[in-house]
Amino acid sequence: MNPQHTTPATTETTQTPTTETAPVIPLPLTTARTLTATGALLSAASTFLSWTWTTRFPGNLTVNGYPGGLQLLTLTGALLTLAYTLTSWNTPGLRWLNPTHSHNATALLATATLATTWYTLIAIAAQLGGLANLEPGGYAAALTTLLTLLGTLALPLDRHADDTAPDTGHPTAAARARALTRTLLRTLRPSHPNQQPPPPRPLPPWAEILIIAAAFGLALGIVTYGIGTAYGELFTGFLLLAGIGTAGLARAGLLSRLTTLTTKHRTPTITAAFIAAALFPLTQDTDQYTLIAVNILIFSTVALGLNVVVGLAGLLDLGYVAFLGVGAYTAALVSGTTASTLDIHFPFWAAVLTGAAASLVFGVVIGAPTLRLRGDYLAIVTLGFGEIFRITVGNLNGESGPSLTNGPNGIPNIPDLALFGYSFGETHHLGSITLNPFANYYLLMLLFTVIVVLVFSRAGNSRIGRAWIAIREDETAATAMGINGFRLKLLAFALGATLAGLAGTVQAHVAYTVVPEQYVFAGPVPPNSAFLLAAVILGGMGTISGPLLGAALLYLIPAKLQFLQDYQLLAFGAALILLMRFRPEGLIPNRRRQLEFHDTTTTGPGTLTHPEASTP
Repeated sequence: MNPQHTTPATTETTQTPTTETAPVIPLPLTTARTLTATGALLSAASTFLSWTWTTRFPGNLTVNGYPGGLQLLTLTGALLTLAYTLTSWNTPGLRWLNPTHSHNATALLATATLATTWYTLIAIAAQLGGLANLEPGGYAAALTTLLTLLGTLALPLDRHADDTAPDTGHPTAAARARALTRTLLRTLRPSHPNQQPPPPRPLPPWAEILIIAAAFGLALGIVTYGIGTAYGELFTGFLLLAGIGTAGLARAGLLSRLTTLTTKHRTPTITAAFIAAALFPLTQDTDQYTLIAVNILIFSTVALGLNVVVGLAGLLDLGYVAFLGVGAYTAALVSGTTASTLDIHFPFWAAVLTGAAASLVFGVVIGAPTLRLRGDYLAIVTLGFGEIFRITVGNLNGESGPSLTNGPNGIPNIPDLALFGYSFGETHHLGSITLNPFANYYLLMLLFTVIVVLVFSRAGNSRIGRAWIAIREDETAATAMGINGFRLKLLAFALGATLAGLAGTVQAHVAYTVVPEQYVFAGPVPPNSAFLLAAVILGGMGTISGPLLGAALLYLIPAKLQFLQDYQLLAFGAALILLMRFRPEGLIPNRRRQLEFHDTTTTGPGTLTHPEASTP
């Protein structure tokens, strides 16, 4: 790739840093490739050696001859790094892996391998009491993964030109270390949104659909492995490898090409996504991880409803979890449980409609007097609403208030759902397929998630959705253009509340009980308002897949990192800070929001162009 140069801009333009292709460590290209390939191969070989002498560390890393536990992650990362190194030699059959022909993808994969390996070795030393618990195989893995990363840093990498500017002074060792760190961070960050791979070779439609199906099948396998990790250390290593490795695949251009295919074949994509999600319960032998998947779908659906309020309309709602509680309490009261103060037993469809309608009413009642406020004032009012709801349902026990919700004891013993004689609380056999109780609820919640996605998609692409976006960007300008801001904000508030109430009706039956402590503003266990807001912002505001991914991660992380105990929220907060620093637009942002966080580029004297100004 040739360096990109920009002509100095005039006083009317903004000069931005250019990029060029240059190594961080000056070595001949052949030497760098050989060093990287050798290091990756040796890293893979080190996983067949024992890393510790005792089985007290989970995963049994004491065996020679085959990898186990976290060693499998190192092996995967090393093989991927080796494959991408071979693409730089134009190895037949592997060139499709790297459409952009960028070595940054190789560097990112080497970084993922090193991070996973060194995390494992540090965890062994910390849990078992020192480096003496490491076997020679562990030291070999540490050195070979470091050798691999150093080899990738000697490859030509796309980075800012000012990173390679020669020093005119005599910097200190600390200054050199800071400069090297800054260079590495800039080198390994994901690519700019306008750096797209070249057009792929035309394929028959059936071949493109097969690629889409294979991609969703692979995604199902990865998700199943991540949810099914048996201990926190394995899940942390999985997150490191999957997170940094996905950034490497994006830098290679694979994700961009897959996005092009899914956009071209929308119906097969939706079908493949639904089938892959529906097959998840069939990969599980017990309900343990299926229950986690059900809760992820509930959390994701509520986050997508909040995305209507925050992502489309731009309203900061800090008490949104209360609408989930309204739907859950309503469904519990009409479920026919003996703990309910109402002698009512609605069928399933009526309970769902009642819960959604109750949340809709609360959304309108709360939104009507408060949505004339803006910004921080609106956030404070919605935060107050969330706390008022929690305190109120805790006092409706017949002593502090009317007897309705049993106060802090909540409403227990909620019966299982039944639809057309199909009981969701029983195990069913459909031929050779066995559906456990939580698998039934998973499929039901998956259907609800599809409905919410369709509602969000239709609303976002409609005239009302475009009006919401206009209000989010500049409410004053939108009002001047004739948009009724208050009415449309109230509609967004009501729609978001209804979607949350819909999910709450299922949550009540899945948890078998509802208590006020489930609906706090912030806490170590989702869903709560803080986690919901974080899922929307970190996943990608205004998108569909962003909040779904954000909610899945934010539910899995607290559930899997129990081994951190008191340091769990500290580690979680540190991860959020790093993500917001290096990916402020979210994990899966829409194009408009992504461009807001990237510099414009100058193409010549007196000319200032947007990176995607030519894109229709």
